[in-house]
Amino acid sequence: MNVVGGGAEDRRRQNLFEIVPVGASIGAEIKGIDLATPLDGAVFGALYAALVEHKVIFFRNQHLTAEQHVAFGRLFGDLETHPFRPDKPGLPEIVVLDNHKDNPVLSTDIWHADTTFRECPTKFSILHCLEVPPRGGDTLWADMIAAHNGLSAPVKGLIAGLEAIHDFKNFRLLYGDDDEGRDKLREMERKYPKPRHPVVSTHPDTGERVLYVNPQFTLRIDGMSVRESDGILSILYDQAKTPEYQFRLNWEPGTVAMWDNRSTQHYASNDYYPARRLMERVAVIGEKPYFDPDATPARQTSSIARVHAYDGLH
Repeated sequence: MNVVGGGAEDRRRQNLFEIVPVGASIGAEIKGIDLATPLDGAVFGALYAALVEHKVIFFRNQHLTAEQHVAFGRLFGDLETHPFRPDKPGLPEIVVLDNHKDNPVLSTDIWHADTTFRECPTKFSILHCLEVPPRGGDTLWADMIAAHNGLSAPVKGLIAGLEAIHDFKNFRLLYGDDDEGRDKLREMERKYPKPRHPVVSTHPDTGERVLYVNPQFTLRIDGMSVRESDGILSILYDQAKTPEYQFRLNWEPGTVAMWDNRSTQHYASNDYYPARRLMERVAVIGEKPYFDPDATPARQTSSIARVHAYDGLH
């Protein structure tokens, strides 16, 4: 068993739940928690800290109702409604990801962080597995702090302080090339104008630097020619593909995975067609990403102290 922190903090958290790390820097299984029951402040604080440290945490045998799924998500903040994905009738906070022969995968088999086309992208995502194919359908996550740290010093120096323009480019395919489709697209463009986000963001809980561009939503680096931007972005995108930075989850019905969208990217493996894969997701509204050149990465114990100072459940 591994726990975050040290000394008395370790001993205290051992009585709350078990953390079983999976990857070198990303991914951990959480045991000894029933997500269908209310969490007290101590458990919530320790769970938040585990999520920040391990970036992706997952729980087995959690057969939640949709209402319980939403209630768990709301502990961490206000929940998003997704502007392009189908939601669950009566529960707009739940995105339904139901892929099968009549509804093939749409663009989740690309490395991405959720909703970076928003001015304030997703903070945390919580995915509940309901049905899995006989084989395949895994999800992979990449540690984008490790991805940044793995760059050479000259590249780090080049990209620090740059901004990139993001867009809901893959979802543009949802709109037809007719008057109605063009009108709907223009309305979505008014709601979600192309935001600028730092190429390297600062994680607000740890002060660490995060590589914050992704091929699904990033258009280009601001202030560069297309040739310059494409060349640099291709190098940065490749960082997520490094196996040493990754964690891979084999789903089972009742598995719940939660990830820190501020420090990760993910990729849903599209290797199960025509079988069905059914998931439901809630996502916590985040804040605008930023870059602080003077931020000093905190030791995990310091980070946890700040996390535990988080005052109360939402």
